Amino acid sequence: MTRNRNVILAIDEGTSGTRAAVVSADGQVSCLAYQPLQVDSPRPGVVEQNANVILEKTIAVCRATLARAASEQLNVVALAIATQRATAVLWDTRTGRALVPAMVWQDTRHAAELDQLAEQWDRTLIELVGRPAGVRSPYLWAAHHLRTTPSVILANRERRLAFGTIDTWLLWHLSTDRACVTTPTNATSASAYLLGGHRYCLDWIDALEFPQALLPELRQDADEFGRTRADVLGIDVPILACAGDQLAGAVGLGCLDRGQSMCVHGTGSFVDLLVGTQVPPVTGTSHDGTLTMTARRQHGVSHFSLETFVATTGSALNWICEKLHWFDNPAQISTLAATVGSARGVAFLPALTGLRVPQLQPKARASLSGISIATTQAEIAYAILEGIAQSVTLCIDANQSIADVEASELVVGGGLSGSDTLLQIQADLSGMPVRRMHESDRASLRGAAFLAGSSGLLWDSLQHARATTVTNAVFEPSANSETRAKRRASWQARVEAELAHASAFDNGSGD
Repeated sequence: MTRNRNVILAIDEGTSGTRAAVVSADGQVSCLAYQPLQVDSPRPGVVEQNANVILEKTIAVCRATLARAASEQLNVVALAIATQRATAVLWDTRTGRALVPAMVWQDTRHAAELDQLAEQWDRTLIELVGRPAGVRSPYLWAAHHLRTTPSVILANRERRLAFGTIDTWLLWHLSTDRACVTTPTNATSASAYLLGGHRYCLDWIDALEFPQALLPELRQDADEFGRTRADVLGIDVPILACAGDQLAGAVGLGCLDRGQSMCVHGTGSFVDLLVGTQVPPVTGTSHDGTLTMTARRQHGVSHFSLETFVATTGSALNWICEKLHWFDNPAQISTLAATVGSARGVAFLPALTGLRVPQLQPKARASLSGISIATTQAEIAYAILEGIAQSVTLCIDANQSIADVEASELVVGGGLSGSDTLLQIQADLSGMPVRRMHESDRASLRGAAFLAGSSGLLWDSLQHARATTVTNAVFEPSANSETRAKRRASWQARVEAELAHASAFDNGSGD
């Protein structure tokens, strides 16, 4: 088998669905298989998934991809994994089954409890971990189950309990090592990873009353994770990378250097500004929606980024289509929005699980306002896309306000990046060019493969792998600064109104 027929099997296990594909030395992604995943919210603030189903569907898409690759005589030489971040699982190592529903990263059920710890801990956490106590914690969630859920209590007592985020869960099942491990791009999002030391903040772990013995072992994002279990996937190859999906997406979009800014649109929209190999000096709590991330760790060196995100963008479109039935599908929203030049005063705030920017407020809610009897479906479609673009622009501003480097363009990927209308609105509101890469919706798959194959397997370096990426289109700002300022100010007023409304409930004055 010649080297140019060698490929890497890549998994992108997201919140809304799980995918597998193979990536070749020319950067092409092929043999894609996909299955959707269900997200449950039984009550406000609680967001859950079935980890057993996540595993089953991930194995299914891998097997489908491998079958297609075999039919095309492609030789799979390694596995690379990208996963949703900070979604936590507790499982029984004897049966391999999850004991309780997984807590999804959008979950805010413990926000009030974390808020009580914030005054004492936020300054330390922001400085060392890159984020405040926040609104959700996998460790606090697990600690509650360790006190209240009989099956978890028994499994822990009998030393057959395992804990981890989705990367840990998949690696434990897919690798011959059967080890509980995690990687920096995932551990950082779980909010107890010391950025400058590549270790856990154990004092914070203890404060959350989580047992240290259950902590997954820390590895690198590009590392050796054992070999695939042939009885599960049908192949025996090394597992060489495991990264958080948005950060893998950055690598797959070619964003490797200080000063590059990117947005990956998935279930949520994540905006990262790369700041290099030094942890940025972020102190205080004035930017509680902006987080310091490990962008990647490879060869013993960590690269960092500032990250701000909107939790519900792609999922908001799915909710509008599937639950409200206002549109047939997200593509129709984009098609209709393209037929009008503005929303004519209609505004959509995509805060289905709360706001992060310009202020962290988990009790904020989504809204559609400014509707009159003359409002059309196309104008509502435009408002939905504009609400996403406005939210992303706030994220760009938040990152820039505390960074010592300025971005000149925004590189985009993920499913929503396929909307020309959204990206033109984005360019007009941000005032910077928006660059969409070829196959940008497959960036996480490509980035995970780049990490796995850039030490000589398929590419000599990440820079060599990046050279295979291709620009699809660049959207230049067309609105003047006065128009931009007016549009942003109008939408900002809607955000401030929602923050005031949410604050009234916090202060006990809401109905």
